[in-house]
Amino acid sequence: MPVSQSQETLLLVGASRGLGLAMAAEFLQRGWTIVGTVRGEVRTGLHELAEKSAGRIEVETLDITLPDQISALRSRLAARTFDMLFVNAGITNNPQETIGEISTEEFVRVMTTNALSPMRVVEALYDLVGSDGTVGVMSSGQGSVSNNTHGKREVYRASKAALNTLMRSFAARHVADRRAMVLMAPGWVRTDLGGADARLGIEESVPNVVSTLLAARGEPGLRYLDYLGRAVPW
Repeated sequence: MPVSQSQETLLLVGASRGLGLAMAAEFLQRGWTIVGTVRGEVRTGLHELAEKSAGRIEVETLDITLPDQISALRSRLAARTFDMLFVNAGITNNPQETIGEISTEEFVRVMTTNALSPMRVVEALYDLVGSDGTVGVMSSGQGSVSNNTHGKREVYRASKAALNTLMRSFAARHVADRRAMVLMAPGWVRTDLGGADARLGIEESVPNVVSTLLAARGEPGLRYLDYLGRAVPW
């Protein structure tokens, strides 16, 4: 059953685990209703959270690497309007692998998931966001070209830098819109992607990520921000 449109609503793409699931829980705690997506039919943490949400979380299925599934989700939600769209996606390869070593297949896999597919989602779902709403995409501080003084994680960095550039081009095409747009750098967080040695716990990152997104509302244009609301150099 669709969530009520009487409260502020979030369309959260990629909410089955990790940062996405924690964001769903945080927005729920702050009174929002959520449509969250998961891949496949396997039961996830989002399903468990939805069961405890008193109808304020709806679970949809979406693999963002499959354009047909993006189109199908767009059709299912065509009559809905959201206050915020947030696209959370990210995979990595062997962090020690250089651009000279990676296979073409692995390069395409990372770039498709981290750059191409999130932008396909934004393109398809953008007009479901209210005219004064917010569009956010999960980037990374490692997507900063200016801050890349140590190298490492070359392909992951490149994929997030590509995402940033594509989102900047998208914003340039929509420069007259009143929507706020945020590329979010959540910090180095202990998740399956970030690894056990990461500096931040989810409980340190995500509440700040959500506060930063909420603070950005009402300010049109694109910004690249970290989880504490500080501008990240492009």
